[in-house]
Amino acid sequence: MTHARTSLLACAVSLCLAAPAQAEEVVVFAAASLRTALDAVAAEFQAATGHGVTISYAGSNALARQIIEGAPADIFLSAAVEWMDVVEEAGLVRPQTRRDLFGNALVLVGGPGAAPVELSPGLDLAGLLGEGRLAMGLAESVPAGQYGKAALQSLGLWDAVAPSVAQADNVRAALAFVAAGEAPYGIVYATDAVATPGVTVVGTFPADSHPPILFPGALLTGAADAADAAFFAALTSEAGAAIFAAQGFRVLN
Repeated sequence: MTHARTSLLACAVSLCLAAPAQAEEVVVFAAASLRTALDAVAAEFQAATGHGVTISYAGSNALARQIIEGAPADIFLSAAVEWMDVVEEAGLVRPQTRRDLFGNALVLVGGPGAAPVELSPGLDLAGLLGEGRLAMGLAESVPAGQYGKAALQSLGLWDAVAPSVAQADNVRAALAFVAAGEAPYGIVYATDAVATPGVTVVGTFPADSHPPILFPGALLTGAADAADAAFFAALTSEAGAAIFAAQGFRVLN
């Protein structure tokens, strides 16, 4: 039995002491960039507890709107503070459960073997793109796209490349454009690049070129089962934190 499984099993034991014997279902709405690590945590949790975990992945903006429109969810994991604020202001976050869980970095990726570049005001990014496109999340609503636009504006590069931007519904979709060779470059989270073969990190945007990248999480008012709270706690348990850290996330809580 692995150390990760042991830690989650301990969580299961405490859960069983206070919860009904029947299996419960945890419904999670999560930012697409969390997929690789979150799937791993969910698999460990399900194996250790027997409780099910159903995860819907999309851009944080789309998930927040779905929650507000009444979509049933127990946990919301956002890639931006802004969209968690929207859900909280709608009265749908369980009081005193919201936490900033993870941090991340923003990178420029290219195809296999792409040469490194210095992400600075002097970079001719438009020249590097040539006739190609710069893949990124929707610049006005998807967190990775918002961070990307802010970084490019901070470096004075946005106006030159804006006509060449290919905007995607979420950051993993933007990454897929680059991995498939449909775009020579893309702006994604560092963790997305770790999780996807076929792309090369060519540069990391300066941390002060964009707002801090924070992933807040919270139990929602619809969360009624002990399994919901147990899974939320498992995300930053010793085992869960190790899984997220291995994917490049900075664990905050």
